[in-house]
Amino acid sequence: MKIKIKIIIILAFLFIQSCGIFNRIPTSQDNACELLAHKFSWKRAVNSTAKKWGVSPSLQLAFIKTESNFRARAKTPRKFFLGIIPTGRISSAYGYAQALNGTWDWYIKDTGNRGASRTDFSDSSDFIGWYVSQTNKKLKIPKSDVYRQYLAYHQGHAGFKSGRYKSSQAIMNVAQRTSNTAIRFQKQLKSCK
Repeated sequence: MKIKIKIIIILAFLFIQSCGIFNRIPTSQDNACELLAHKFSWKRAVNSTAKKWGVSPSLQLAFIKTESNFRARAKTPRKFFLGIIPTGRISSAYGYAQALNGTWDWYIKDTGNRGASRTDFSDSSDFIGWYVSQTNKKLKIPKSDVYRQYLAYHQGHAGFKSGRYKSSQAIMNVAQRTSNTAIRFQKQLKSCK
């Protein structure tokens, strides 16, 4: 009888865990120390990416905060025909890093990371490190220049080169907000326990 109860409890625990009860979005997204304390694997991921690609944890966290608010399955809003008939999404951006299908495919091909998933924090962190490194190589934007790195991330390399973003104050404001978040996160990370 006791064995049956233990099995039921274990199965119930596994079911609840698989439903995402323990994978909630961090409630405090303004403190990098609390974000990394939320899940130890996140701390390991951003540190691994920093070591591999030379991209600071503060930049990675700031990009993810801006792009998805730390939601693993974040998607862009739907488009509607005549305001009522759904016709798809604004773009194929998906996951923590809001990577587009084509850019994600490029990342997988370039890195050989075939099992990568946009809903996996570690893979998304690695993607950001890889993309920032690509931007550094192609556009010569320093990895520490969060403002311009974010503009190139959001607009793509060709879009950044064309300067399209200069006609959108909203996009430049988001880039500035992302840069400010990275600066705040960097200060906080220095004092984490």
